[in-house]
Amino acid sequence: MRSTSDRIRHAISFEIIGLALVTPLGALAFGMPLADVGVVGVAGATLATGWNYLYNLGFDHAMQRLTGGTRKSLAVRVLHAVLFEGGLLLALLPLIAWYLDVSLLEAFLMDVSFALFYLVYTFVFNWAYDRIFPLPDWQGKTSDAMRG
Repeated sequence: MRSTSDRIRHAISFEIIGLALVTPLGALAFGMPLADVGVVGVAGATLATGWNYLYNLGFDHAMQRLTGGTRKSLAVRVLHAVLFEGGLLLALLPLIAWYLDVSLLEAFLMDVSFALFYLVYTFVFNWAYDRIFPLPDWQGKTSDAMRG
């Protein structure tokens, strides 16, 4: 399993890179001021950072109990990303509606758009992170999930 410091590096790097990508894209896509999307992005990233740490810790513990390890197949990576983004979507919906002064439907559509972006980003980031920072017990082993 990953150490606490590794999990912190993972969560922070995930949010910084994601925020740098999604803020200008969101402002452009929704025709909103960059600053407003940035505020929602920073608040969302802050909430997501805590969720990222707790979710990944819980997911790894569940995998450890169920499979005896934490290596993720392609199917498990997809499940991991979908569950992460679904939980975050529910948490961010009221924040988006309130701060951007939009209806819940508009906030939901924005939130889903961000979630779709982050769904792909989560998959790609975690795959790259695991290749750059593999766990020691993964050394010398290959799988479909680790091949590039």
